[in-house]
Amino acid sequence: MQSKKTEILRMIRNNAKLTVKDIAVMLGSEEEEVNTLIKEMEDEQIICGYNTVINWDKTDDERVTALIEVKVQPQRGEGFDRIAERIYNYEEVTSLYLMSGGFDMTVFIEGKTMKEVAQFVARKLSPMDGVLSTSTHFVLKKYKEAGTKVEQRKKDERQVVTA
Repeated sequence: MQSKKTEILRMIRNNAKLTVKDIAVMLGSEEEEVNTLIKEMEDEQIICGYNTVINWDKTDDERVTALIEVKVQPQRGEGFDRIAERIYNYEEVTSLYLMSGGFDMTVFIEGKTMKEVAQFVARKLSPMDGVLSTSTHFVLKKYKEAGTKVEQRKKDERQVVTA
């Protein structure tokens, strides 16, 4: 049973638009069984959501993405969880990870402008109790996100002309 769950996860990770019927056909299973397995994984928070990868550069909606390295002071009895919860509840935060190495957390945020991102860091993140320091890096171009190539190089389809 576990291997079917794993196969379902692999399928929907690559294409969240697959229907229960599509998955059932590919697995050689009944739709009802697939639906039950998906519901179980949602209830167990194995499946936490269904997202779409969007190349915002090809829209008229301007966005700036930043990666912020954060050093924090873990809280007694809470570790990093309490401060992580305070950070991920901000609407601007798109991803948050606990890290090993030179800093404790990586925060990804989106804003309309670099100034908006800078204000988020200055007014909300840096002054937060337990935050010791931040280092902000702006994403200049996305090549791959969530396992999906965002922008692929176009092949040069011009014909070679020789003299």
